[in-house]
Amino acid sequence: MMLDRLRQGGYWLVRGKINLIDRAFTSCRIESFADLGAVWGVEGAYTFRALDKYPVKEAVLVDGRITPTVAARANSYPQLRVIEGNFEDQEIADKVGNVDALFLFDVLLHQVSPDWDTILDMYAKNVRCLLIYNQQWIGSTTTVRLLDLGEKHYFRNVPHSKLNKAYRDLFQKLDKKHPDHDKPWRDIPDIWQWGITDADLESKASELGFKLLYKEDCRGFGWLPNIQNRAFLFARQ
Repeated sequence: MMLDRLRQGGYWLVRGKINLIDRAFTSCRIESFADLGAVWGVEGAYTFRALDKYPVKEAVLVDGRITPTVAARANSYPQLRVIEGNFEDQEIADKVGNVDALFLFDVLLHQVSPDWDTILDMYAKNVRCLLIYNQQWIGSTTTVRLLDLGEKHYFRNVPHSKLNKAYRDLFQKLDKKHPDHDKPWRDIPDIWQWGITDADLESKASELGFKLLYKEDCRGFGWLPNIQNRAFLFARQ
């Protein structure tokens, strides 16, 4: 069986994301891209792989925390701009500007206020292609706000325990302001927020003028029965 991860540059990269990048660059003539939320867990590895493999004229890496490792490596790529800030802010979207492609890997399910579909509204008008890898909801036919499931069913559908720092006493402080975010705990991006269905994601992309070119079922997410990893490539019609 082919492993769903492979080792590159010191990090385990998800094969489905690599396949998605390769498919987009070979079929959509991409010369510029932005990678949103690119740092956590992989230190910008997907950005750097794309830069190393393809003739990219401009790239933008965005994350709320740029680590010293990413900052140092970025110095070797003159065509790369690094932006430290929350990509959910319109100011950051304006700084990113126009690019051929947008990487949204493991981020849409975290976005509330603005919600995931509003994030697409903010960025889609400035790009030709959307590369989305997300933990999709297969537990019902409609998208759900996971917190609305209640504490018991919430923790049955997220890959974290109540002992995890971000999730500890979560349901007892949902309406309290988070110390690091200018919003209540129920709206922070640090936790799993959405169960997004394929139908709703594809419908939103279509509404924004995009056509689905490629979709890959990338297996389940650990022990979670209602979550499936999926990759999507949308191109503007």
